[in-house]
Amino acid sequence: MQVITTISEAKRVLRALKREGKTIGLVPTMGYLHEGHASLIERAVAQNDVAVVSVFLNPTQFAEGEDLDAYPRDFEADCALCERLGATYVFHPEPSEMYHDAHAFVNIDYLSSTLEGAARPIHFRGVCTVVSKLFNIVQPDRAYFGQKDAQQLAIIRKMVDDLNFDVQVVGCPIVRESDGLAKSSRNTYLSAEDRKAATVLSRSVFRGQEVAHDGMPASELVGEMLHVLAEEPRANVEYVCVNDAIDMQPLDALDTEALVSMAVRIGSTRLIDNFVYQPAK
Repeated sequence: MQVITTISEAKRVLRALKREGKTIGLVPTMGYLHEGHASLIERAVAQNDVAVVSVFLNPTQFAEGEDLDAYPRDFEADCALCERLGATYVFHPEPSEMYHDAHAFVNIDYLSSTLEGAARPIHFRGVCTVVSKLFNIVQPDRAYFGQKDAQQLAIIRKMVDDLNFDVQVVGCPIVRESDGLAKSSRNTYLSAEDRKAATVLSRSVFRGQEVAHDGMPASELVGEMLHVLAEEPRANVEYVCVNDAIDMQPLDALDTEALVSMAVRIGSTRLIDNFVYQPAK
């Protein structure tokens, strides 16, 4: 496995592989890799001749006062995991390599107006910008994203379609701890008490999956999930919402493919979770 730190080197190496007819899979990450990332890397390794993992803590998707400075980092461990799983390259540029003054942004306005986009207004502009740059640098055949960040996955798919990127976006299932908590780098922020309390998110998701049925009013489903969340005094709910899984707009009832998602603060740590409801055919 080789670590590449500059755009020029990444282009030189990966263009040569493309000319040889090699397929390239890209796993974009912000580092501090866990089992959720590992599942994406494993799939990229299995489905492509070359697997590239980008480890780049992207500053443009963090607003002032968010946790950029506190975000966990362990590049040595990240590289060890990537090598163990069979990744070919780790792309690890500095912010100054990726961004210059007065740089351009990519934004998918409509899908970014709800849920995480409403709570974090600049977030998806930063995500779309860095992913666009990675697509142009790496030129992957396939790119891998986790379902835990479901709105991000929908936005990337829309961006690829609208901007004619020649890449297949592969969504991969949420990976959970044995007690149900969705894997996240931010789980490391949780105290022992908060870690125990955080399982209320997955319990609420599982309750939603249990009761959801075709035609069910969205408000009724949300009520069932909020009832579970209310059982945990350490949980401060930001939202529980039912949205169209394609355009991310609110739904009144479960009459199409729906993203059922939540954001909850446990102590000072903000966590997200979701499931996708598929109506009967």
